[in-house]
Amino acid sequence: MPSTSRYHAFPALRPGDPVAVIAPSSPFDRASFEAGLAIISRRYQVHYDPGVLRRRRYLAGSDERRLSELKSALGDAGARAIFCARGGYGMMRLLPALEGIAVVPKPVIGFSDITVLHQLLQRQRLVSIHGPVLTQLSRLDAGAHARLFELLESKAPAAALIGAETYVAGVAEGPLLGGNLSVLTRLLGTPFLAPLDGAILLLEDVGERPYRLDRMWTHLALAGVFRRVRGIVLGELVGCEDKDADYSSADVLRELAAATALPCAAGFPIGHGAQNQPLPLGVRVRLDAGSCRLTFLEAAAG
Repeated sequence: MPSTSRYHAFPALRPGDPVAVIAPSSPFDRASFEAGLAIISRRYQVHYDPGVLRRRRYLAGSDERRLSELKSALGDAGARAIFCARGGYGMMRLLPALEGIAVVPKPVIGFSDITVLHQLLQRQRLVSIHGPVLTQLSRLDAGAHARLFELLESKAPAAALIGAETYVAGVAEGPLLGGNLSVLTRLLGTPFLAPLDGAILLLEDVGERPYRLDRMWTHLALAGVFRRVRGIVLGELVGCEDKDADYSSADVLRELAAATALPCAAGFPIGHGAQNQPLPLGVRVRLDAGSCRLTFLEAAAG
């Protein structure tokens, strides 16, 4: 299996740097948005357009508004980082207009629907941050905030993360790529999926019943993804159980993981749960599935 070449670290931030806030996906609750703003405003100079508060059905305003805001933030050399307000849905609608866009290297922070944006950056070999959206920040503890700021500002590799269960023992190394399972599978068969060859694949999800997890996992298998990656890191699966079933989502995924024969560990504090520890995508990692340990071998910032 070919090794994926190195991804480019982003310039390290410093306290007081200007950062942008964008809403490329769904609308959000204003109170949680302002609570998140308060947290990052104590560290950085935060700039955002009032248009982030717009609503159009299930989107944070029109495609034109969100696209203009996103293009401006990605190309703005003055904005040292981009914080996404919320996931939900909407980024996929913008992809055709983003093909070939020149991106100023900088950390983009978000998860869930922001997996689409991470994939866009990974196609350009840029490191980004799978981490809390702004509206989630106030529900996380101070440790998650400190880890996020450390990722953005330190030139040392991130601290290791520990999972809860071994599905398939083994050790594998490669760049950490992926994100939300539902979103990632929607990119299969499109030109917008980043190359996954040699990667350690991160997957997490919310609100998907076990048979849906099976269907999406099988879609990845049929598309040859598990023949290209070297290991699997499973984050949290929140609200993914069938009521009164005699099996769990973990039972289903444990069997599916075993069929791949790839090192796989589950239960990492990543995703839609109460912790959502931020971590860099694109940096080289070592997964020791037997000890449920994910070690970061490179810094996200340079």
